[in-house]
Amino acid sequence: MRIVLIPCVAEKRETPAMAKDMYIGPLFEGAYRYARSLNPDKIFILSGKYGLLEETDMIEPYDENLNIKPTDEIKKWAKNVLAKLSQKTDLQKDEFIFLAGNKYRKFLLESIRHSSIPIKGLTLEQQITFYSRKLDLPPLHA
Repeated sequence: MRIVLIPCVAEKRETPAMAKDMYIGPLFEGAYRYARSLNPDKIFILSGKYGLLEETDMIEPYDENLNIKPTDEIKKWAKNVLAKLSQKTDLQKDEFIFLAGNKYRKFLLESIRHSSIPIKGLTLEQQITFYSRKLDLPPLHA
């Protein structure tokens, strides 16, 4: 199976929504549209608060950012994500495409055998440009 993992973003709706609809803004929109263009078997959203989310999971708005958490909390978060991911995928056989930043993928990669990171090394602005070009869209602006 081909699995795409995309990040949550700070910009969110103010009312409960499905995970795929909760996050707004050019970075999430670009990542989500690009993920769908890859025709994956599954898309999961990596949430700083909720961990691993399916597109249709109903969630409440929140303000939590994995990027500012200490390493031990990120490791605990990653362990929980891997536990959920291993129930839904095969960490040794499936292909995982990460569209999430380093803090969201760092402790996941060591347990996943086949992975790629098309946005590796790109700033947030460069990621938005990458998605615009890949999707043949006019430039999205942050």
